[in-house]
Amino acid sequence: MFNPLKGGPPRTALRRVVLRAPISLYRIGLGGLLGHRLVLLTHIGRVSGQPRKVVLEVVAQDEQPGSYLIASGYGERSQWLRNVLAQPRVCYQVGWRKYEGTAVPLPPEESGRRLAEYAERHPRLAAKLMDSLGHAPRSSADFAALGADRREGVPLIRLSPRGQAPDMP
Repeated sequence: MFNPLKGGPPRTALRRVVLRAPISLYRIGLGGLLGHRLVLLTHIGRVSGQPRKVVLEVVAQDEQPGSYLIASGYGERSQWLRNVLAQPRVCYQVGWRKYEGTAVPLPPEESGRRLAEYAERHPRLAAKLMDSLGHAPRSSADFAALGADRREGVPLIRLSPRGQAPDMP
């Protein structure tokens, strides 16, 4: 079976097309049909200075209204993560709601804890996703370790609407 995520970030045109297909729905105004499990993140390229877009899975809705947690499946190899670390001001859309705000990495311990919670809520989906990324966590402790590893693991990022952003680390 074809798995567009297997083997790292997309390097072929076909894989990029498959992974970027949801962006087209947002562009034509139908992104809300994707529900609250996906977020369209618009960020600024750290080299080009141009807006970039990526659709990511929402790991959890955070405590504050309009605040969401997203995961960087490829750690710091993800271009979008490198971009938001350089320029944390972002725009994002979840469902039909649009926000301007900031993207801030969670501290390693919190990131690990929240990824483990996600795996407990969605065990099959979490296992398949981690397998497609080349990870093989077996327990909550494994998921917690992956979430805490910003470089090679799956760190979490908090998207907070303007006026509700936590202090930057």
